[in-house]
Amino acid sequence: MTRVWKWNRPVTVREVLEDLQQERSIAYTTVMTVLDNLHQKGWVRREAEGRAYRYEAVSTRAAYAAALMNDAWSQSDNPAAALVAFFGMMSEEQRQALRDAVRIVQGPEETREAPEARQQEAAEAGQQEAVEAGQEENPGSAGGAAGR
Repeated sequence: MTRVWKWNRPVTVREVLEDLQQERSIAYTTVMTVLDNLHQKGWVRREAEGRAYRYEAVSTRAAYAAALMNDAWSQSDNPAAALVAFFGMMSEEQRQALRDAVRIVQGPEETREAPEARQQEAAEAGQQEAVEAGQEENPGSAGGAAGR
């Protein structure tokens, strides 16, 4: 998928093969099989071009990553704790990107309606849930994910 996303246009097996062969030896049939499997799973669509196919990503890399994060988050029995732990793993640059994304999603009107105090209260509630969840999962650990 990385190669298909890299070009951001329909690609042939030959193009992907030649790109991969710059790094390692790989057979044409291997690349063809992988692209066919991606097509069967619905990750790429293909159109016939002569005797070959051109493959194109069904979604963007960002949309795919978002779907993975959403899937992982939805499997948590304590979503607030999972988010606090995840945020604790982020670099300052990633946290700033998250703040920017929240501002984009909320839009200017919602941002004005959400006072700092309410945002702080929500963050503290999430941290408390994370601490409690961490104590349940690791009674002997000091701080857990919320301690970051």
